[in-house]
Amino acid sequence: MYQNIMVPVDLAHADKLALALDTAAKLSKLYHAPVTYVGVTASTPGVIGHNPVEYDKKLVAFVAAQAEAHGIEASGKTVVSHDPAVDLDDALVKAGHDIGSDLIVMATHIPNVADHFWPSNGGRMARLTDASIFLVRG
Repeated sequence: MYQNIMVPVDLAHADKLALALDTAAKLSKLYHAPVTYVGVTASTPGVIGHNPVEYDKKLVAFVAAQAEAHGIEASGKTVVSHDPAVDLDDALVKAGHDIGSDLIVMATHIPNVADHFWPSNGGRMARLTDASIFLVRG
């Protein structure tokens, strides 16, 4: 049913992604679909890396650990954005299109008051892409 699963990851909060990562891995096994983990970073120094090359090395290590832990085919894609806080949704939509993903598995939070004023990443992604979006709370 699905050919390529994309999972946006925020390496600074990888500890909060366990349920979404596990869900993506189980779907990968079920549909024999590879998983592409996508991380968005700035070209300026950040929490995860001083530059995009350093960030990419950490994403590669993260992908290898996920592939080994879950026994799945996985790859990574680092996207460099001028301002990830502003460009995140557009960068993820473009990445999903570039890799040909037909399912995007995303971690999300329980809706709160702010969601009435600012759309969620998952909701905005669903409007911008043809891929199916699977939001995982947890």
